[in-house]
Amino acid sequence: MKKLLSVLFLLFFVISTHASYVSADQRPWSAQWIASKDDIGTQYGVYYFRKSVEFATKPTTFKVHVSADNRYKLFINGKLVSMGPARGDTYFWNYETIDIAPFLTAGKNVIAALVWNEAQYRPEAQITVRTAFILQGQSEKEDVINTNETWKCVKDEGSKPIPGYFFAASKGQLIDMNKTLRGDWTRLDFEDDKWGNAVKVGDGKLKGMAWGIDWALVPSSIPAMEMTYQRIQKLRSAYGIKVPSTFPEKKTAINIPANTTVTLLLDQTFLTNAYITLNFSGGKDAGISLGYAESLYKKGTKGVEKGNRNETEGKEFIGRIDSIIANGSKGQSFTTLNFRTFRYIKVIVQTKKDPLIIDDLYGTFTGYPFKEEAIFNTDNKEIKQMLDIGWRTARLNAWESYMDCPYYEQLQYIGDSRIQVMVSYFNSSDDRLARNALTQIDHSRIAEGITRSCYPTKGTQIIPMFSLWYIGMLHDYWMYKSDDAFIKDKLVGGRAILDFFGKYQQADGSLSNVPYWAFVDWAGNMWAESRDESG
Repeated sequence: MKKLLSVLFLLFFVISTHASYVSADQRPWSAQWIASKDDIGTQYGVYYFRKSVEFATKPTTFKVHVSADNRYKLFINGKLVSMGPARGDTYFWNYETIDIAPFLTAGKNVIAALVWNEAQYRPEAQITVRTAFILQGQSEKEDVINTNETWKCVKDEGSKPIPGYFFAASKGQLIDMNKTLRGDWTRLDFEDDKWGNAVKVGDGKLKGMAWGIDWALVPSSIPAMEMTYQRIQKLRSAYGIKVPSTFPEKKTAINIPANTTVTLLLDQTFLTNAYITLNFSGGKDAGISLGYAESLYKKGTKGVEKGNRNETEGKEFIGRIDSIIANGSKGQSFTTLNFRTFRYIKVIVQTKKDPLIIDDLYGTFTGYPFKEEAIFNTDNKEIKQMLDIGWRTARLNAWESYMDCPYYEQLQYIGDSRIQVMVSYFNSSDDRLARNALTQIDHSRIAEGITRSCYPTKGTQIIPMFSLWYIGMLHDYWMYKSDDAFIKDKLVGGRAILDFFGKYQQADGSLSNVPYWAFVDWAGNMWAESRDESG
């Protein structure tokens, strides 16, 4: 009898665990995680995947689930339709669900994906197993495009990382157009006959449906990020060439002669997060550098003193860069894999024997799709300006998670996130990013019970006090949102945190010898920077 009860209890536990992550109508996946044939999966690499499929009639609906390691951009018949996956960890690896029917046609179609792994150069917030891509149809009719060894794949031999400069965010890119693919590989008419077939590196498994899997797949709990076309506003300086007055605010071609070096300083006039696109032609073996900075620095201060960020005179440019080598053809195009954070962009072009034409340069703003719903009525212009600056700052620090800063770290620190979440509560009714933050922080807890200081992260940084602030975040949510069930799900973790501190509590209630980083806030002159008479 005891054995029977034990078996029944175990069965109930397995079913309950399965049900907590997988919806009742979700079926097991038959799609495979695929990769390039000769890729070991743990080195920096950019890869292209393609599959053609035919339909007798245009589908009315065609839902698919898609994910990758590290990240992907999915194209249907040349149209970008999805980007991701939203950052998580291997125990909760996100996939996005989209209906691609609007982009399909009767007859032949092509599904294409750009997948990249920044490996040892990846952002601090990027957890990884190996380079891989997966796409699964929602029902049997969509299984025709499931990833398997019928997909084709090729590595981009012209794409390399640019290490250097402090960033917990992603590094820059070096693109040699002489070695990268030519033509629009996302379109149906692209010839992929010389591409090899992809190989299977794993089975697609939903969380709770198997043990010992590399990626425990779960549906993303947040929406797709905003993608908005954004022109760069001003040209602040130009050396080596006379630039048309309409550049860069409007699409304007710039003709750069052979054997010429040109330097342009562009000003967005405000800080932004954007994918940068540069379209250009000609310029065989010309070098192009795109630098990004949130501010210029006072000369002689070693990249410490910024001063008035509107001023450029007496300042120097220090920042991350992308570099491109032109192949001389018409219609070359470069778009950053990851978004860049900047106010200023420094463009350097050095041509050789052939002239080069900059056809266009623009950004695509991205961020969590918050909508500001709060209204603060005042006739005070300064307060209105402060509110505008504050909301823009909040938006720049909200992407697939809250971020302490978009330029340097892009990490969801608990100390920063508590403030950011409150800003979200007061300005928008959308609490999905807040719920995502609370869930991810709960997932970050170590065996001793407390949380990591930030999460997701590939490292393990512990600031014990931040765990207490996380409990404060739970209380904030409970006070502002009518969702007791969500908070109840987090109580086990909250109690584990309190149990941890209980071990170090003294008779008078104070704490003593709490391990890990006893951080409260930055104080003093961190970088020993120089100060002028005004301080």
